[in-house]
Amino acid sequence: MRKLSDPSLIREYATAFDFDNIFSSASFDALELYEMKQGEVLWEKNDTLDHLYFLVDGKIKIYTSSAEGKGLILRFKNPLAVIGDVEYVKGTDVFHTVEAVTDGHLMKIPFARLRQEEKENTAFLHFLLEVITHKFYTEAHASTLNMLYNTDVRLASYLLSLTDDGKGSLFHEEMRPETLKETAEVIGTSYRHLNRVLRDFEDEGILEKHRGIIKITDINALRNKAEGNIYE
Repeated sequence: MRKLSDPSLIREYATAFDFDNIFSSASFDALELYEMKQGEVLWEKNDTLDHLYFLVDGKIKIYTSSAEGKGLILRFKNPLAVIGDVEYVKGTDVFHTVEAVTDGHLMKIPFARLRQEEKENTAFLHFLLEVITHKFYTEAHASTLNMLYNTDVRLASYLLSLTDDGKGSLFHEEMRPETLKETAEVIGTSYRHLNRVLRDFEDEGILEKHRGIIKITDINALRNKAEGNIYE
């Protein structure tokens, strides 16, 4: 991530997400803005956080890995996503890997500042409670999706999660062999089976693949395949 010194942009994001009604003035003034790039791994398991981060623009994915290196998607997140809430409350290290799906921006504030200024702030504590409750709900939903649904449903849900709005905007996603292998791991299937399902989707007119690029051609059919599920 790269720090940006742009007070007007900080103010724009802070106003858009009502930060001035969540934080005290001292904490509000301590907010900093950072830029993330698509594909950048922002945090890995066992990293130490000393700031609370807010995704104010772009999309991230959060996943975990087994000892064998296999991944499992927990959720995709759009603004306003919060990273570090559990670490702030429990004092633990990062538990999951966080990666930028798109370019975007994050804001951050030191844990020390929050402990000094916000421990009696009911607006902040209520905000934090809502964030943590929503996080546990979405993780439970993603786990259920991976365990109970067929590969075609999981793949459709994954592809919808990669769209800009998470609801079916057309998008282009590079499908290099290593990307396909990663996709197979995070939705809990084999590389060979994933290719079979992609061919089925292509035969059904849901997507096209050309020179390493996948293009969604029938968003409504993809939504139907997902059966109302999404990794968000």
